[in-house]
Amino acid sequence: MGADAPWHWVILGIVVIALFGYKKLPDAARAAGRSLRIFKTEIKGMTEDDKARAAADKPETVEVAPAAPEPASAAPSAPTAPSDSPAPRTVPPAAE
Repeated sequence: MGADAPWHWVILGIVVIALFGYKKLPDAARAAGRSLRIFKTEIKGMTEDDKARAAADKPETVEVAPAAPEPASAAPSAPTAPSDSPAPRTVPPAAE
């Protein structure tokens, strides 16, 4: 005989009613339902918090186009044209 026989459930039901009484059983069922509902909402809230934390921890990726490679040349580069800004002045050493 298995543990899932119907008469086992009948005996278990009689024992529960005898221990807790028929008036307390609806209150116990209601309390268990509320507890399960609260547990479900807390689990859902934790899942949303985890998703928000994962999104905040993930760094933003910005794609930058790679710079064009400079052509390699054996000769030194030519001086550039002077710019519009004035060149810095050098002060001659003071005569003693």
